[in-house]
Amino acid sequence: MTSSPSDQVHSPDPKGSHLYALTLGALGVVYGDIGTSPLYALREAFHEAHGILPTPDNIFGVLSLVFWALIIVITLKYLTFILRADNKGEGGVLALTSLVTPLQKQPSGGRFILVLLGLFGTSLLYGDGIITPAISVLSAVEGIGVATPQFSSYVIPITVGILIGIFAVQKHGTTRVGKVFGPVTVVWFLAIATLGFVQVIKLPMVLAAVNPLHGVDFFVRNQGNGFLVLGSVFLVVTGGEALYADMGHFGRKPIRRAWGFLVLPALLLNYFGQGALLIQNPEAVGNPFYRMAPEWALYPLVGIATAATIIASQALISGAFSLTMQAVQLGYLPRVHIAHTSAKTRGQIYIPGVNWLLMIGCIGLVLGFRTSSNLAGAYGVGVTTIMVITTLLFFFVMRDKWHWNIVAALAVASLFLFVDLGFWAANLHKIPHGGWFPLVVGAFVFTLMTTWKKGRVILAERLNDESYSLDELNSRIVKEQPFRVPGTAIYMTRNADCAPPALVLNLRHHHSLHQRIVLLVVETHEMPYVEKKDRLDIQPLGDNIFRVKVRYGFVQEPDIPSALKAAADLGYDFDVANSTFFLGRENLLATHRPGMAIWREKLFAVMSRNAWRATTFYNLPPAAVVEVGSQIEL
Repeated sequence: MTSSPSDQVHSPDPKGSHLYALTLGALGVVYGDIGTSPLYALREAFHEAHGILPTPDNIFGVLSLVFWALIIVITLKYLTFILRADNKGEGGVLALTSLVTPLQKQPSGGRFILVLLGLFGTSLLYGDGIITPAISVLSAVEGIGVATPQFSSYVIPITVGILIGIFAVQKHGTTRVGKVFGPVTVVWFLAIATLGFVQVIKLPMVLAAVNPLHGVDFFVRNQGNGFLVLGSVFLVVTGGEALYADMGHFGRKPIRRAWGFLVLPALLLNYFGQGALLIQNPEAVGNPFYRMAPEWALYPLVGIATAATIIASQALISGAFSLTMQAVQLGYLPRVHIAHTSAKTRGQIYIPGVNWLLMIGCIGLVLGFRTSSNLAGAYGVGVTTIMVITTLLFFFVMRDKWHWNIVAALAVASLFLFVDLGFWAANLHKIPHGGWFPLVVGAFVFTLMTTWKKGRVILAERLNDESYSLDELNSRIVKEQPFRVPGTAIYMTRNADCAPPALVLNLRHHHSLHQRIVLLVVETHEMPYVEKKDRLDIQPLGDNIFRVKVRYGFVQEPDIPSALKAAADLGYDFDVANSTFFLGRENLLATHRPGMAIWREKLFAVMSRNAWRATTFYNLPPAAVVEVGSQIEL
């Protein structure tokens, strides 16, 4: 029997051609965002609003900050430490949170605060996933205005068209996208490295900026304005959070190899090359990236930059897909349509609803902000907040999971938190100028997630109030002796200890039951994957009634018929092909009963009505499904 995508895994330690392919794919998906930061990061650092002139001392200071930001935040924090905090191969804020504290139960005290932090960090990534494609593509297309100012009016329409194309190809999956994007990204990194190298050769003294004292001197001389520039310097490390979120797509080793062998050297050469150019020609500060190129190379450079920014968008889009599936499986978002796009590598998925919402948001930002400099005002607040939350959660991983002593854990966390909080504070001034956008998106998604989770708890309580315990069910069957019709009825239920409402209604109104009854509970565990040997737990309850628990990890796609067929290996033949699946379908009414505010109950009811049908989500045969409706007051 062939295994489903949820059961298939990639090697945790890929080798040979497989490692090469994953490394190339990681270049095309994971590093697109951080790889296109040279288009705008240094330009924004010397934006006239900061009042920092491109003098040699200031250029050395900014380059020093750029160098150490890349080393500390990306190389040390994410690649050396955070990537080790994987949840059986999966990364991202939600996976990190589940390592610290159970997400499916109701934690209390400080652990509850950690869950809220993890959920808010997850929510902010959606805002980041909207801003990144918009600013990346727009900054690349603006190169047309540098090459030919007369074409400036076409920048917005071209950007919108490219964004539509980016989201249109997502259905083909990150494996195919990575195969196409990987080689293009290699060309991009080689191109920006060459541009920078040419300028560095002209002024090799610029390499002295690696001395951190230049960064310290920059702050001493420029004080408040210098601190605000730190918000622009942060643009060089945006993409670090996506690097972690996309770990499940490619694995730790390919991501690290791509960074060390190509990405970091290319980025440093380009940033130092821009600095060398500005020392020699301060007038190039309006767009130092494109000013490094000779005139004959401008149009080809705009083309490759546009291709690279298309790729940059992929990291956050893929990360948003991964986080959405994790949230659905952990019970923080309603069921959505999730398509697995790879038969070989787990974790590679496509979610149409999320895809199109991100596209609408990106186009709206481009039309609203008009230029990449304006968008830079919205970029950074959400990402820095995510990085702060990641560091806080990572501290508890070091203590609780790795059992580090308090001194070592505090030392590592304090270093990262010092840097993260510095970037975070430097970005706060952006809130009135667009930084509010990712916060609003994050707050909206956070409200959806917490409302759905709380609503499910309330709904379960209401259903339990109207149901029987399994002992009460057996007593009623013995007492009433209902008519038993031939066949197998499979009742899906949330509570393994209570009779499903659909079964109770059948017994109450029809006074009959099927000859064989399966009470089916689908459990999502606090781990990404549950092996097939641990998938099923079958317990006979007597009177030809069976309780079956089907276990999945939080990134696996449930396939109930396949799981039940596997019960034959345990000595149980449920004849799935000739079974009837009974599902409850509740009509939810908002009331003033204790629970949630009325507006949240109404929101939960709307989310419930629009959730992906359980028939499709659990891969049930539609012709064999019977939905039993009931009206529930929340």
